[in-house]
Amino acid sequence: MTLLSVRELEVRHGLLRAVRGVSFDVAQGETVAFVGANGAGKTTLLRAIAGAHLPQAGRISFAGEDVTSAPSYRRARAGIALVPEGRRLFGELSVTENLLLGLSAGNRGAWNLDAVLEALPQLQPIRHALARNLSGGQQQAVAIGRALMTNPKLLLLDEISLGLSPVAVDLVYAAIAKLIAAGTTIILVEQKLDRAMSVADRMICMLEGSVVLEGKTSQLTRDQITDAYFGLGQVGAHS
Repeated sequence: MTLLSVRELEVRHGLLRAVRGVSFDVAQGETVAFVGANGAGKTTLLRAIAGAHLPQAGRISFAGEDVTSAPSYRRARAGIALVPEGRRLFGELSVTENLLLGLSAGNRGAWNLDAVLEALPQLQPIRHALARNLSGGQQQAVAIGRALMTNPKLLLLDEISLGLSPVAVDLVYAAIAKLIAAGTTIILVEQKLDRAMSVADRMICMLEGSVVLEGKTSQLTRDQITDAYFGLGQVGAHS
């Protein structure tokens, strides 16, 4: 079943066409990774899906409804949750308080405070600590947990390993593996190609705002993706 459908999406920053005619579908329970160099349009695309940046053209459908012009709060209530690059926690609030903010979306479901702390056990011993005192990896885990508290149908993860130590990245990806096993639908933007390939069912590579390669991870080689990443091969492999 298709959960998200994006058609001929165009998003601008002023005169800059950051996303150019992008189309793709995401099935329920699927994990899709978007890769590409800085400036490829990946983050802008995720923000457009979440409603933080309205497109100039194209269509976004979620769970069968047209949400192209819907504000971000309506998309959150519909089940779209974005974990933004930079995490954006409230530093003067505790871990628990930051997590509970996710309840503001008003969605009921399996994810509550106990379930999130079980899925992200590294947060249990620091649940009363202030967010500003946490390491980067701990903050990232809180940001993921806060998104889960909205009980999302679609989880958007933007550059979640950026700036983290290898140990912290391991912990974050261990959490992602649990979410995938639980059937969570995920769109992942990631610079670390090996990490993305380790969890994604499908890879989509962007270059200068456009999709230049798309295919099942099992049917793509690292060299194919790397060539597309750097614009060395413009022929896409679609499946």
